[in-house]
Amino acid sequence: MPDLAGLIGSGALLDVLLAGLVLEAAVLLALAQRSRRGIPARSLLATLLAGGLILCAWRLSVAGAWWGWVGLALAAALAAHIADLAQRWR
Repeated sequence: MPDLAGLIGSGALLDVLLAGLVLEAAVLLALAQRSRRGIPARSLLATLLAGGLILCAWRLSVAGAWWGWVGLALAAALAAHIADLAQRWR
């Protein structure tokens, strides 16, 4: 059984976290649509997109990707975060 450092270093743990984030989004959107209650889809997706892009940047970094891709993912995460804050501010 691999140790935690091995899971993080290989990126496997990040893959699991990203899959969990996608599953969380699907479940929350389905529940909101079914019950007509919950977090609005636009707000939920902006929040999860920001977190997901940070995880993608981390995953790219662990995989040894070019620094430009990591920076692009972080810039996109910042844009999603600002969009999320702008929606909440209204």
